[in-house]
Amino acid sequence: MADAETAGADGRVLLTGCTGQVGGELLKVLEPRCEVIAPTREQIDLSDTAGDFAVLRKMIRSVRPRWIVNAAAYTAVDKAETEPELANAINRDAVKAIGEEGERIGAAVIHFSTDYVFAGVGEAAYVETDPTGPLSVYGASKLAGEGALAASGCVHFIFRTSWVYGGTGKNFLLTILKLARERELISVVGDQYGSPTWSRDLAQMTLAVMKHCEEEAGRAYFLEAAKNAGGIYHAAGQGITTWHGFAAEAICLQRENTPGVSFAEVKAIPTAEYPTAARRPANSRLNCDKLKRRFGWEMMDWHDSLRKVLLEL
Repeated sequence: MADAETAGADGRVLLTGCTGQVGGELLKVLEPRCEVIAPTREQIDLSDTAGDFAVLRKMIRSVRPRWIVNAAAYTAVDKAETEPELANAINRDAVKAIGEEGERIGAAVIHFSTDYVFAGVGEAAYVETDPTGPLSVYGASKLAGEGALAASGCVHFIFRTSWVYGGTGKNFLLTILKLARERELISVVGDQYGSPTWSRDLAQMTLAVMKHCEEEAGRAYFLEAAKNAGGIYHAAGQGITTWHGFAAEAICLQRENTPGVSFAEVKAIPTAEYPTAARRPANSRLNCDKLKRRFGWEMMDWHDSLRKVLLEL
């Protein structure tokens, strides 16, 4: 590992995926507080199926950040079943390259993973040490990315999250609200359980973790403090619901917010009646106690974050 003094001593952050849901929110919360280098997809292509990632590696070495925050990901869950090479290039191989370069220059790496690394059996909330067992190519590619990052030897934080949504981009909430204005009845799966997570809450949690490490360390021993705090954490919204429950609550609140506008009724259906190319875990509950114990951070209850997001639309 590089000496701590060779890391980006000015607190520079390299952020990937800045146009995505989480990356966009990260850019907003980080820019007022530190220097952020946020390359676009055109500047660094993470879909490098050849696997050398020369442009990405060159940028990391040139920027020499103190933190690398990787919010880029292949997230087309169903499409990944027919594009495994592309999914693995972005979710595994690019992460491996980021980890190797982070270790080379002495930067700490923050990476986001998913509840889909689990098989979704039972009803208990998964803790970080529970056995994994992804059901899909997407889930397997994200799990492989976790392993590649850990194996790189860099100081790293892996935040597994679930059901991410927000007021911009493509996500379940915005899709449901659009359909609810166009139809009289929509059917939503009611037997998959998990926790909706606001992208802004996830970004603010990330900032809090970074600040914690900086305050605990001081400049000279930054990597040591980050290493002591690093590892895998679960970071999902508080409270449990189903996709149907989430959709029904969102539409109910929108009826209150926009009286006079007609919205569809929501019908709960079993997963068997909504076949998809990729299998989803029936249980996506994540236990986030470790995050609270280590950093004193509690993710927002999904009811509260949903109300905030709807008021911003």
